[in-house]
Amino acid sequence: MKVSKSTFSNCLPVIALAALLSSCAQPIPGKSDYLAGVGPIQSQTIDYKHPAPAIPDDVSYWDGDNVTGNPLIKISRAQQKAFFYKGGVLVGISRISSGKEDHGTPPGMHKILEKDQGHVSSVYGVFKNKATGMTINDNVDIRKDKIPAGAVFYNAPMPNFMRITRDGVGMHTGYLPGYAASHGCIRMPHPMSTKFFENVKVGTPVIVE
Repeated sequence: MKVSKSTFSNCLPVIALAALLSSCAQPIPGKSDYLAGVGPIQSQTIDYKHPAPAIPDDVSYWDGDNVTGNPLIKISRAQQKAFFYKGGVLVGISRISSGKEDHGTPPGMHKILEKDQGHVSSVYGVFKNKATGMTINDNVDIRKDKIPAGAVFYNAPMPNFMRITRDGVGMHTGYLPGYAASHGCIRMPHPMSTKFFENVKVGTPVIVE
């Protein structure tokens, strides 16, 4: 299905409502927001809903389904946008949220090293109470944080993951607060990460500026 500017515009009221509803599920304001949209424990799994952006998305669009040519992605950290080209023709733009200051997205010439549609983080996630499902800590780095008694660790979901560095940085579906906020990855709205995922292959160049 074509994702167009008009499609995003028509969805803005729905997106705004979804953002309002999902805000009720963010248990620890002022901490990490990269798991915004993660609901309560259901059958010992995370109930993941693709998070709506914090601000209306009047930028993202896709018009590349009928365009041929080699793909190329350019990431602008200054503009917080990703640009998708086919054969040198711009066919899509996506809002992004790149790495925050202390977890910067590395600039330079990269390429897609791996594609994993159902990827989860091996490092970041949340601690939830086993009995109640309540979030104890929503900003866990399992390399440093010990699982408390009575808690369980859930890896952060990263749908449509497109790895660009060997140490784990990639593009994927994620929450967009309107500014750089990730641990280094490039978060995108789910419709756009899906289009990018479908139209890249291992080896596709990615330029981060």
